Amino acid sequence: MKVLLSLIALLSAALLTKAAPPTCYSRVLSLSKEITQSFKELQTSKAVDSCVEMLPRLYLDIHNYCVLAKLRDFVAYPRCERVLEVSELKEKARSLYTIMISHCRRDLVFLTDDCSALESPALPPIEPSIIDS
Repeated sequence: MKVLLSLIALLSAALLTKAAPPTCYSRVLSLSKEITQSFKELQTSKAVDSCVEMLPRLYLDIHNYCVLAKLRDFVAYPRCERVLEVSELKEKARSLYTIMISHCRRDLVFLTDDCSALESPALPPIEPSIIDS
């Protein structure tokens, strides 16, 4: 009986942790990853319009203060209004910018302001076991 009660308590705790609302930080982090992934998919899509190739690079690091300027520049880019995917991506970027400057303004901590890091992001190190194989 004690085992059953312990199991019920454990499952209840697990359900409560999943039911918690996302924090500002987790929302900003997930939206930035979603935008970066959508941009990569747009760049590699077979139906790439010539204006898509001219879009500013969009790599987002929410710990870099320059990400705010990067988002502003991307949203304000005057071309590609006729490409639906670009319009949707700009709307997501606008939403992220709004969340960062108003809703989560006090919750975010910027660890750097290196704007060049957003132009050419550092790749994660390659594990030695992969190289040796």
